Amino acid sequence: MARTRTSKAWMREHVNDSFVQRAKADGYRSRAAYKLMEIDDRDRLIRAGESVVDLGATPGGWSQVAAKRLKGHGRVFALDLLEMTPLSGVTFFQGDFREAEVLQQLEDALAGEKVALVLSDMAPNISGIAISDQARAMHLAELALEFAQSWLKPDGAFLVKVFQGHGYEDYVRAMRKVFATVATRKPEASRDRSSETYLLGRGLKT
Repeated sequence: MARTRTSKAWMREHVNDSFVQRAKADGYRSRAAYKLMEIDDRDRLIRAGESVVDLGATPGGWSQVAAKRLKGHGRVFALDLLEMTPLSGVTFFQGDFREAEVLQQLEDALAGEKVALVLSDMAPNISGIAISDQARAMHLAELALEFAQSWLKPDGAFLVKVFQGHGYEDYVRAMRKVFATVATRKPEASRDRSSETYLLGRGLKT
């Protein structure tokens, strides 16, 4: 099937993207690695000796950053619907986060240990129907928030990708009910034209 003009334009932009080129040069699996690095440089989320959960991990850019910054002192648990090439210091689970049995596998691996950081870069496969795509994206974010509320340490942090649009303000309000502070982050590697933004929640409310 021939590529559309839109897909060709996206591919040109992607190939010429400075962060894509940097990722290749620096050995990172995706340009998304620089999003997490910038946020972590500012907010100090990844702490040596702690455990990190990375939801929507494939191809592994965020897990790479987390494992590198833990410096061998701590654990990274990664989960994605798609296969991910193994990474040193990362325990990976392949499956649909929405399914109870997949979630159970991750929770069994945690063995009751609360974690310091939950990352969620999850996004649905895009259908092109904006209202449907937004609803599915927000559903994934809601599931990630539920997981974070259950598994974070009291002083832990939750970083989640969301998209501006229907349900966004409701989600921010939901996060404020769970966390003492909620901040927005738009790292440089996040394209200006993209509606994506990152919400950072810290300090679980009791």
